[in-house]
Amino acid sequence: MKLENRDIITLAKKVAGAKSIASTFNFNGEDYSVGAANEALREQFRLLAGDYNSYRRNKNDIFEIMQEVVDAVLPIKIMENYGQFAEIKTYAQGDKPSFVRKTGRARAKQFITKVGLAGIYEVFKLDKETFDIETTAYGGAAQVGLEEFLDGTVDFNEMIDIILEGLDEAVYQEIAIALKAAADTLETPNKASGTGFVEANFDPLLTVVRAYGTPVIYATLETAAQIVPDTGWVSDDMKNTMNRQGLVGMYKGAKVVVLPQSFTDETNTEKIMDDNLVYIIPEGANGKPVKVAMEGTTIIDEFENRDRSREIQAYKKFGVAFIVDNDIAVYSMIE
Repeated sequence: MKLENRDIITLAKKVAGAKSIASTFNFNGEDYSVGAANEALREQFRLLAGDYNSYRRNKNDIFEIMQEVVDAVLPIKIMENYGQFAEIKTYAQGDKPSFVRKTGRARAKQFITKVGLAGIYEVFKLDKETFDIETTAYGGAAQVGLEEFLDGTVDFNEMIDIILEGLDEAVYQEIAIALKAAADTLETPNKASGTGFVEANFDPLLTVVRAYGTPVIYATLETAAQIVPDTGWVSDDMKNTMNRQGLVGMYKGAKVVVLPQSFTDETNTEKIMDDNLVYIIPEGANGKPVKVAMEGTTIIDEFENRDRSREIQAYKKFGVAFIVDNDIAVYSMIE
C-alpha cells in the first residue's frame, strides 16, 4: 500500500535517527526493527520509482522526502557529537543567524572568530549584545546509484547516513578551524605550553578556568592519553581506566572529553583536529563558546555521471563561530 508522503517522511526520519541496528520504534501503531523499517521504506520507494518513467514522475517527491529527513536529523546529530561545547540554532532561508553574547564586566574582553571573506577566519571585537554568523553552502554526497537502492542493495539509512556524515564532518572541520584561530587571541594567563604534557605548566590553566565553573578538558585521544598526574599518586583505578579507555577520564577534578579525530581526505595524511592543542572550558558557565548556525532547507538533487551511474548530492548552508572569553584556556603541546 502506498503511504502518503508525510507518512514516508515520518518513517524515514525514524530510520535515519536510529542509533543502532538493534533499535526498535513504533510507527502507525506497530513496532518495527530497523531492518523491517528499511524494508518498508524500500517498498515505498519502489512504489515511487519502480521503473524509469515512474521515477521521472516522482523524482521531486523522492528528493523532498530526503531533504526533510536531513533537515530533521542533522541538527540532532551535531548536537549529539558537539553539544557539550556548542550551541546549534536553525534559521529559515534568508534570516540572519544571530546569537546573544554575554554582557557586563567581561564584555570588553570578548572576541569572536568567524568566517570572513574568502573563507578566512578573522577575529572581531564584540561591541554589541548580539552578533551575526555568515553561512556558506557545504556539500555531501552518497556515492551510490538510485538503482542500487531500488534493487535492495542499499538501505535508505545507509544512503542518508553517508550524506549526514559528510555534512557533519564539514561542520566539525569548521569547528576545528575556529578553535585553532581562537587560541591566539587569549590573554597570557589563559594559555600555556610545554614539551608534551607538563603538569606544572598545565595546572595554572585549570585554576583560571575553575574560577568560572567546573573545568572540562577537551583533546583528541592521542593528546588526552598524555594528560596524567605525577606517577607518585596515580591510583590502580586510574591505571585500569587508562588501560580500558586509553585515558584517565578525570584529571584533578576535571573531566577529560575526547574530541573526535578524522582526516581531510581518504589519504589519511592531514588530520582535522590539531593534536597539539588542549582546550579547557568551564561546564555550563556563560553559555557554550562554539556557535553553529544552520540556514534554510537542505537541497538534494541527483547527478548523472558520464557512465550513466547516478549519485545523490546534498547542499546545506551553515556557519560556525567561536566566542573567546576570559573563562577559556588553551594548552599547546610542543613536539
